[in-house]
Amino acid sequence: MTVHTITVPGVGVVDLTVTDRGEGHPVLLLHGGGGPLTVNPWADRFADAEHAHVFTPIHPGFNGTPRPDALHTVAGLAAAYVALLDALDLNDVTVVGNSIGGWITAEMALLHSPRVSSYIVVDGVGIDVPGHPLPDFYSLTPAEVAQHSYHDPEKYGIDPAKLPPPVREAMAGNRITLGVYAGQAMTDPTLAGRLAAVTTPTLVVWGEADRIGDPDFGRAFAAAIPGAEFTLIPEAGHLPQIEAPDALIKVVWSFATAHATAPATAKPDSLDAMLLRDLPAAVSYEGRG
Repeated sequence: MTVHTITVPGVGVVDLTVTDRGEGHPVLLLHGGGGPLTVNPWADRFADAEHAHVFTPIHPGFNGTPRPDALHTVAGLAAAYVALLDALDLNDVTVVGNSIGGWITAEMALLHSPRVSSYIVVDGVGIDVPGHPLPDFYSLTPAEVAQHSYHDPEKYGIDPAKLPPPVREAMAGNRITLGVYAGQAMTDPTLAGRLAAVTTPTLVVWGEADRIGDPDFGRAFAAAIPGAEFTLIPEAGHLPQIEAPDALIKVVWSFATAHATAPATAKPDSLDAMLLRDLPAAVSYEGRG
């Protein structure tokens, strides 16, 4: 992990803790409210499978990292990550975000950074969809969170009581920080309308069994973005990077390379890469919004 000190307009100085792995096409991967552990194993798998340089920052305040008082909105996080791309001098970047990370991704798209070639929202939150309200996340028990989040909650759900105290403390702190950024409702009533200004190629990916935001919520997210594509992943819920990691890699890599400004260099064949190429086309593409 490396700490990058950046200056964010309207916020000031921010320290961002970033892990990177792999080499090749740059991918900025933004975690959700569960913290970086919900994306880091998938980032490692992605970098092993494809010729990708994957960056996973920790949102300030998560996992005990410092958060300046002036940084308290999703839009502020989006500005911070645009500044990070500038500081790292990255170009032709694909930004991928899950859950609140998907909301950050959408806000980044509205900042029109020339360093980004595509955006991918994975089971994002943030928009207000009439008839499809998000659950009151903060009132849910851990078992209820698992029921809402996973296609197979018995397999993937976590009982916090069985975790070491430091992990439980980090989870509690992350939940508080999530509330600072996303608010109680985890929506911004203005976001859907503002997304009409997005001009960069965007893909919205959704787990078919997501009960945080159902697939129609995801379709509405895609419909709000001009030209956006929508893809369903079966046998996955709110966190397809956990339940269907290889299917998500295939979808993300296909979209990233299709819209890259420079041809992606092929990674030498590995077992994982060969398996991914042979993966059945189980995902369902529903085209552009």
